[in-house]
Amino acid sequence: MIRGLKTRLAHWIAAGRDIRGDLYHALFTMGWPAFIFGIGIVFVLANGGFALAYLAQPGAVVHARPGSFADAFFFSVQTMATIGYGIMYPGTFYANVLMSLETLIGLFGVAFATGLAFARFSRPRARIRFSETAVVSLYHGVPTLMFRVANQRGNQILEARVQVTLLRNEHSPEGQTMRRFRDLVLLRDSTPSFSYSWTVMHPITGNSPLSGTSRAALEAEDAELVVTMAGLDETLAQTIHARHVYRPAAIHWGHRLRDVLSKDAHGRYLIDYGHFDDIEIEPPET
Repeated sequence: MIRGLKTRLAHWIAAGRDIRGDLYHALFTMGWPAFIFGIGIVFVLANGGFALAYLAQPGAVVHARPGSFADAFFFSVQTMATIGYGIMYPGTFYANVLMSLETLIGLFGVAFATGLAFARFSRPRARIRFSETAVVSLYHGVPTLMFRVANQRGNQILEARVQVTLLRNEHSPEGQTMRRFRDLVLLRDSTPSFSYSWTVMHPITGNSPLSGTSRAALEAEDAELVVTMAGLDETLAQTIHARHVYRPAAIHWGHRLRDVLSKDAHGRYLIDYGHFDDIEIEPPET
């Protein structure tokens, strides 16, 4: 238990260092619950600090109970948010100077939080789905690596391009081990318009980095297939990106992808997402 607490503390400290190194990036990429919680903590701490400053001079806030931190805190909230005062208002020159400073900080704080929230909302996101598994099956008599990609929005992704890279440990004749990238040549790595489903295919020929390999060999090399996809979303008119990684356990030899594309009564293409990740054993050659 103590070891687990130490591990969590180390992660928190490391995360804190990362945030201090690039605060904007951290606030931009963290999850919404963490973002809202962080903004809330800053808001409470800032108002708490100003509340203590108001309490430093007795009578600074008119109609506030003497020594009441709660009254000073809520007066600070009204000032920072420029809500407008009720029965409490600044009663001394010191309080007015402090109120002016807090209002200025509040204006910058609201502008910063609003801009950051808008940037998070407006950030383009790719609704690209990758099949959970990849297969190696025969295609025109050649063993071929295949996996499936789908555009879940149903609109057009223009000039879509996909790249597949094999990342594995390789050993030099001198005994050095290096992590190397090997690009896989695809039958088709781009399409002018991507709207439904796309089966990405890599023929495993003699020149392929996957030639002569197997799942066990890939696991021994700590290999993984890194898939990246990019294109222009016609609705957003912005470039979107998607990434997926296939570990050796997700690559099945001697299987094929189950067909998921069909047409309805009106001739429109339909994708059966219920079977999007399904595979089946490749039938024997006849």
